[in-house]
Amino acid sequence: MSVNLESLSSKELAELISRANQRKKVLAKRKPANQVKAAVAKFLTSVGWTFDELYGKSGGSKPAASAPASAAPKTARKSTKGRVLGKVAPKYRNPANAKETWAGRGKQPRWLAAETAKGRKLEDFLIK
Repeated sequence: MSVNLESLSSKELAELISRANQRKKVLAKRKPANQVKAAVAKFLTSVGWTFDELYGKSGGSKPAASAPASAAPKTARKSTKGRVLGKVAPKYRNPANAKETWAGRGKQPRWLAAETAKGRKLEDFLIK
C-alpha cells in the first residue's frame, strides 16, 4: 500500500496516524507465528493428526497417503488448447495489405513479426 503523504491534509494525516497506531496495538497483542504453529502442532498430535495429513506436505500440493478423501488435491486449471474461442474483432492491420489483420490472439502473424523485428512498434498497426 502506498500513501502519498504530501497530498494529505493535517486532518487526514492525523486519522492515518490514529489508524496506524490502532493496527500496531492489534499486531503487538498477537503471539509470534512460530509459537502458534507449535501450539497447533501439539494439539493435532494430541488428537492423532499431523499438518501433513491435514494439509499435505509443505511445499507440495499432494496430501499424504493417509489423508481423508475429503482432502483431495486441487484440480489443475484447464487448458484452452483444442477449445474453439469466440470470434474477436481484428485489432491490427497490415498497411501493405489491408486484407491481413490480427486480433491479438495467438502467435503474431509473419508480416507483423517481420515489421516489429525491423523496429516498428505494435501500436503502429492498431486499427483506429
